[in-house]
Amino acid sequence: MIFYKLFWVFTKIGFFGFGGGYAMLSLIQEEVVDRNSWMTKQEFTDLVAISQLTPGPIGINTATYAGYSALTHAGYSHPIAMLGAAMTTIALCLPSFAMITVISYFFLKFRSNRYFSSAMDGIRPISLALIALAALSLTNEDNFIDYMSPILFITAIVCSVRFKVHPILILLGAALIGLIVY
Repeated sequence: MIFYKLFWVFTKIGFFGFGGGYAMLSLIQEEVVDRNSWMTKQEFTDLVAISQLTPGPIGINTATYAGYSALTHAGYSHPIAMLGAAMTTIALCLPSFAMITVISYFFLKFRSNRYFSSAMDGIRPISLALIALAALSLTNEDNFIDYMSPILFITAIVCSVRFKVHPILILLGAALIGLIVY
């Protein structure tokens, strides 16, 4: 039964996770931690950190590990949990694949349609809100935001936008500051 539930949950997230992986994080947390208790909030926070470190899109990495974790917590063996991880990954990607296939077919036809254009304009701010919600929902008593976090955030934005510093250099600088300050 858990396989059906996992497939349904991640298919649903795949349908409504506009804005990419970071926007999906709050949806994944709602389902995996709050509704189904497949993992704790701390495990989810650790999962997001690991997903950011591993290559690939964060939403897919998170779904893969969440599927694995949900099945190991339910008492299934590691090979079965790996099948569950593959299934949640496919379930998350399947709606996007189907939608992109359909949208790409009709995009040129409806690109100048004002309703289509308006719908696309409405999706952008919602995506930004979902990304902000994901950032806020990951803060808890174990990883609180202190005085240095906003300073690092603003500095990173200024370096990126104003001075066109490469993102890898910004990450390395933030890591160095983190090692010194914390």
